[in-house]
Amino acid sequence: MLRLLAAIYGVGCYLMFLTVFAYLVVFLVDIPLPGLLSKTVTHGAPAGGVSAIAQDVLLMALFGLQHSVMARTRFKQWIERMLPSSLERSTYVLASSAVLALMMWQWQPIEGVVWQFEGEVAQYFLWSLFGLGLTLTFAATFLTSHVDLFGLRQVYLHLVQKTYSNVPFKTGWLYRLVRHPMMLGLLISLWATPTMTMSHLLFAVGMSIYVFIGIHFEERALLLALGEDYAQWRRETPMIVRLRPQSRR
Repeated sequence: MLRLLAAIYGVGCYLMFLTVFAYLVVFLVDIPLPGLLSKTVTHGAPAGGVSAIAQDVLLMALFGLQHSVMARTRFKQWIERMLPSSLERSTYVLASSAVLALMMWQWQPIEGVVWQFEGEVAQYFLWSLFGLGLTLTFAATFLTSHVDLFGLRQVYLHLVQKTYSNVPFKTGWLYRLVRHPMMLGLLISLWATPTMTMSHLLFAVGMSIYVFIGIHFEERALLLALGEDYAQWRRETPMIVRLRPQSRR
């Protein structure tokens, strides 16, 4: 019975992630919806000044802190003293989704427009680029193990009483081009918009900073876990984009 409840918990955490991720798309596209979903990156509350900027920065800092702390090995060991190890990843997904939802719900728009493209060609191009970024982000989760990343594999193995094993290190397809295709897709989605308001700019800058901080800590952990195999691949593969031509051997 407890294993079944754990599996239901894991699926529930995953469904919450999907819901919040869908809201993030609406939030960035800047389409207010009825009720609680009326808040977007630019709309949903009176545009504020310094206090609004301070609140938005604190919300993004909370998001980054939650991600960074809960991803550390010591925190995982601590939480596994209170919960089964099979629920650690699902709990991380739940907390991440909750903090992201809180950030979007409490986001305070600020006034100003940085750029605005009126032409249809430019708008179609930028929205297509936005969609490409989202597709890349989501597709990249399947290149290693989507179900492991979001905790579903862990609760399933616990349900059927099988031992968990780490997902093998893979460097195929997109991972031959960049080390972090998921983060590349997220960055594209943050910045590809026909109308860049000051609110959107603040969100894009803050979340982009988080992306690179997160990459730093993730790679440090992977180097410790995987050793020379990861170090060699890291030397040969650009983080996000290749800034210089690859040397010929």
